[in-house]
Amino acid sequence: MKGLLLKDFYMMKKYCKSYLFMLVIFTVVSFFASDNLLFVFYPCLLCGMIPVNLLAYDEHSRFTVYSGTLPYTKAQVVSGKYIVCILVQCAVLFVTATAQGIKMAVNGSFRAQDFFVILIIGFCFSSLVAPISLPFMFKFGTEKGRMVYFFMIGVVAASVYGLSTFLNVEQIDMGTGLAGALPILLCVLCAAIYALSWYLSIVFYRKREV
Repeated sequence: MKGLLLKDFYMMKKYCKSYLFMLVIFTVVSFFASDNLLFVFYPCLLCGMIPVNLLAYDEHSRFTVYSGTLPYTKAQVVSGKYIVCILVQCAVLFVTATAQGIKMAVNGSFRAQDFFVILIIGFCFSSLVAPISLPFMFKFGTEKGRMVYFFMIGVVAASVYGLSTFLNVEQIDMGTGLAGALPILLCVLCAAIYALSWYLSIVFYRKREV
């Protein structure tokens, strides 16, 4: 399992440098943009794109066929992509939360509720693209599953844009806009979707001939 994660790490280092550049750009812009949540949450969208692209590189290089000769099960191959997604997601959320926390502190507008809601929304956005797209890609391959992938990017991007149009960070309140336990329920729902996606990907990939 460690070898699979190292392989994906080296692939990210070689092929995903542009994502790091975009993360830096959007994080810096979000620090100075006062009313647009698009710059805050778009980096979270990138989380789901990285494991999907890594899977596409695996198929293009025929690693999915070669992996059958290695001492790894199909469940481990699938789990490697989800673990990478979780690690990238945690890293991006940490960077985003740190930037927004510093921004709020500098502006004198830091509130624990606002900061908490930003984390919840970022987690939800970062937990949608890959978990919904990966089961289709593990079942049909990246070429046939690409339509679902692009559809999910469009849905999440539109959601980010819509949210950024009607809300700003200062307007999000645990007691009004996202009242009560709704943020926690959204977080639990996304975690459940993530777990179900992981399970389905393993089931589909075990049945697939590569």
